[in-house]
Amino acid sequence: MTFQWHHFELGDPKLPDWLSANVPDIAASALTQSETRPRCDRLGDGVILNLRGVNLNEGQDVEDMVSLRLWVTSDMIVTVRMRRIFALEDIRKQIAEGIGPETVGEFLTLLVTGLTDRIENTALRLTSATDDMEDAVLEGGREDLAGLGPLRHTTIKLRRYIGPQKDALVKLAALDSPVLTEADKLQLREPANRMALALEALDAVRDRLLGLQDHLDIQASLSQGRNGYVLSLIAGVFLPLGFLTGLFGMNVAGLPGTEWPMSFALLCIAMVAVAAALVAVFKWLDWL
Repeated sequence: MTFQWHHFELGDPKLPDWLSANVPDIAASALTQSETRPRCDRLGDGVILNLRGVNLNEGQDVEDMVSLRLWVTSDMIVTVRMRRIFALEDIRKQIAEGIGPETVGEFLTLLVTGLTDRIENTALRLTSATDDMEDAVLEGGREDLAGLGPLRHTTIKLRRYIGPQKDALVKLAALDSPVLTEADKLQLREPANRMALALEALDAVRDRLLGLQDHLDIQASLSQGRNGYVLSLIAGVFLPLGFLTGLFGMNVAGLPGTEWPMSFALLCIAMVAVAAALVAVFKWLDWL
């Protein structure tokens, strides 16, 4: 290896003193920030680089992306993390096996490629889940749609960091710095392009999920409208019948038919006739 790699946990108590002795103040401040967004900035002969990776740690949410802070010069790489990053673990294993990167450019290419691979795979899984939900809606099933909200939440949170990360990688691949050779920049363009494709896939998933939610809302609104319409027609039929039963059910003197044995049967026949007449009128008006 033609460079030194120094790796730290963000909570390491020795980190501030080591950074003060070996790293410029601005870079040291960037390496110790608790909250970061993807960025790529040249500082003198070095590069400040913040990246994000999907969270594949056990028991944690994939959209809770892990952050990686880097200070890169032509002969030294400093990485600082809060949680385990599998792309970094892959490089560590390669170095232990004697097949690790020989230059700073190779290290950055391996790291960015590893992060991009996992982000790309996650975007594909989200796309597949969206396909399944769309198929369920087209088939009329709703039992699998409880995950629509969480899926939208995951997509939005991933999109929040992948957009800036794509910009950071594009900037890194075109950066005028002694840290990277032209061959290194050429190698970095491929993961930058793949990151742009993953971003487009997430945008498509987000838009499809939004359209799916709108479709479900419209279907629910139409269903409620149909149910309300049916209830209105039923009320239209039974309202006159309720008036008749209320009228003839009054316990006052002078009601006709109180002493005639056939009055109840005649009233029932009249109510059936009224109901049939109302149904016929609704059909004639094309309400049924």
